[in-house]
Amino acid sequence: MSRVRIVGGQWRSRLLDVAQAQGLRPTPDRVRETVFNWLGQDLDGQHCLDLFAGTGILGFEAASRGAAGVVLVERDARALDALHKSAKTLQASQVEIVRGDAVRFAQTTPRRFDGVFLDPPYKQGWIERVAPWLDRIVQPGGWLYVEAEAPVTSLGKWHVVRQGHAGQVHFHLMRGSDE
Repeated sequence: MSRVRIVGGQWRSRLLDVAQAQGLRPTPDRVRETVFNWLGQDLDGQHCLDLFAGTGILGFEAASRGAAGVVLVERDARALDALHKSAKTLQASQVEIVRGDAVRFAQTTPRRFDGVFLDPPYKQGWIERVAPWLDRIVQPGGWLYVEAEAPVTSLGKWHVVRQGHAGQVHFHLMRGSDE
C-alpha cells in the first residue's frame, strides 16, 4: 500500500494509506500546495465536497486547514476502506464519508457547499456528466476546483480564474460568472 502526505494545516506531514484501486491517482503535493495557496490556507467555517474522493487527500487537506465540514463521496470499496481508516487515524470528526455514485450524489443531495473538489478518473466523461448539477451543489459565491487530463475553460456558468499544469495534471480554480 502506498501513502500520501498532507501538506498543510493541523495535520501537516501526516501520511495516509492509499488503496490500490484502479485509476486512483492522488493529486501531487505541488499541485495541492498551489491550490490551497489560491484558496487561502485558512478554510475556517467552509463546507467542502470532494465529489470523486479516491484517496480523499483534497478533502483531508481542506479539513486540515479548518473546514467545518467535508463530505467525501466514493464508490470503490477498497478506496472507501482506506478513507474510513484515514478519518479514524486523524480523528477527523468533521469528515463525512459517503459511499455512492458522484453524479447521483450531485443530483440528489439537498446540501450546498462553499467549495467542491472535482477530480474524477480521466478519460471517462465524468466532468461532463456532473457539470449540469454543479449550480445546485455550490453556494453562491463558492468555488470549484477541477482537475483533468486536459485544460478546461468553462463548465456552464463556471469560468477559470486560476489554472496550472504539472505533468499530466491540468488544474483549475473556477468561479461562477454571475458572482
